[in-house]
Amino acid sequence: MPTPSPTLADPEDALRALQQLAGISLPPGALSTIQQRYLDEAKALWNEALQRDTTPPKDRRFAAPAWSQAPGASFLAKLYLLNARTLAELAQAVQGDAKAKARIEFAVQQCIDAAAPSNYLALNPEVQRLALDSGGASIAKGLQLLWGDLRKGRLSQTDDEAFEVGRNVATTAGSVVFENDFFQLIEYAPLTPEVHALPLLVVPPSINKYYILDLQPDNSLLRYAVAQGHRTFVVSWRNPDERCAHWTWDQIMEGAPLTAIRVVQEICATEKLNLLGFCVGGTILAMALAVLAARGEQPAASLTLLTTLLDFSDTGVLDIFIDEASVRLREASIGNAERPGLLKGSELAQTFSFLRPNDLVWNYVVGNYLKGEAPPAFDLLYWNGDSTNMAGPQYCWYLRHTYLQNELKQPGRLTVCGEKVDLGAIRCPVFLYGSREDHIVPWPAAYASTQLLKGRKKGDVRFVLGASGHIAGVINPASKGKRSHWVGPNQFPADPQAWLASAQEVPGSWWTPWSQWLSSQAGTMQTAPRAQGSRKHRPVEPAPGRYVKQKA
Repeated sequence: MPTPSPTLADPEDALRALQQLAGISLPPGALSTIQQRYLDEAKALWNEALQRDTTPPKDRRFAAPAWSQAPGASFLAKLYLLNARTLAELAQAVQGDAKAKARIEFAVQQCIDAAAPSNYLALNPEVQRLALDSGGASIAKGLQLLWGDLRKGRLSQTDDEAFEVGRNVATTAGSVVFENDFFQLIEYAPLTPEVHALPLLVVPPSINKYYILDLQPDNSLLRYAVAQGHRTFVVSWRNPDERCAHWTWDQIMEGAPLTAIRVVQEICATEKLNLLGFCVGGTILAMALAVLAARGEQPAASLTLLTTLLDFSDTGVLDIFIDEASVRLREASIGNAERPGLLKGSELAQTFSFLRPNDLVWNYVVGNYLKGEAPPAFDLLYWNGDSTNMAGPQYCWYLRHTYLQNELKQPGRLTVCGEKVDLGAIRCPVFLYGSREDHIVPWPAAYASTQLLKGRKKGDVRFVLGASGHIAGVINPASKGKRSHWVGPNQFPADPQAWLASAQEVPGSWWTPWSQWLSSQAGTMQTAPRAQGSRKHRPVEPAPGRYVKQKA
């Protein structure tokens, strides 16, 4: 995934950046309108303050009673919100290059969020009251938490000691049945007396630990698949260290997804299998199937892609981090074949946190350090903090050929593992899923795959839109009956909004229609195997294995 770069690679890139900024302007009419609105609202706010109006500010950061009980604090919070709105309006009114405009809006919002008076001890009456009531104990505890985070090198978002991989997260029973330098392959023990004839192989993103799909028994997508009678396998990626810094994209493609498909075929004695890819794992899996198609192989009985980018035309807020200069800088620093390096997991985690700074950064700065409250145990945030590294050459190839140059969608444009890649050559039924509030893979970008994947025949492609975001939308157990999803006709106009206009909202999780669809692709039922693996691929160790426990 993209991460911000602090400098430009060469003078030409710097010149281009300056030219972009030189083309930025603020229309005088818009400026005068915003100025007048600000003056009017500031005057009204001052009059409210003179009348000692302590109506609570309409923002959850200032919801504590202390903000409305102190007139000065209430005025400060409301003034901050007025300034924040005005700065945001100014940034939105800017005209010029689209990417430069987006970067300005992003930078301004980062400054706005950081400047909130709730983030500072001297300006936050709630934490001041807590410090007085506790005799300073809250401040002392906050300093202890700050020192602990400084030693860890990251902001704590949950109680790390409350979880252990294999003990209370990633607990679905199974065995590692294959491993190499790149991944371990886990096969899960059946939960039903019979299983479908065709197995299911799951490829999670290589930038995350796989157990986001197996957090707890009641919200595990992997366990759900097993319980539906699917003989389920998952790729558990190795967390690269300095010894792996030289890995290239082709090495990982050949060594992981292509190898995993072959091993599952051997274990289950079948040419066909169902495949599921999540996020970057879906991009990797689609590439692997296109490579096999170029070699004359069609192993997929079906393909499920969850919040996956194949067409990188719309990458949402991540697009602001990508340009020729930033990619060149990465290539020079960690993508150099002679001196390769690692993209550190902590850098990836920090980037994603600052996409939602109020929820994932400042909320914990205030709670941990100003209030002295240790964050509660939360399995999702434990996984979020359990970061992974990426080999520099692998990351730089991905960054250039997908996010920057968007070559995957062009038939024959990319060469992977010695083969020209054409996604249209993948011949199998396809189930596509996007999350409506996803800020990493915007749902129209997930929908764009309907224009690239054709299946075997008309009607082979399905698209389902779920509620919520990138993770919460995917991890939405059917048993809990939460949220909703949208289904529409299997006819896909180029405009995603046209599809949505004809779609129907259905209460509950998308897991239910996906499970019904997958069962129709998975073959007849047969007696479940008594053990995992095969004579050739014997169990190496119990799930979740060693690789997922490696720390970045």
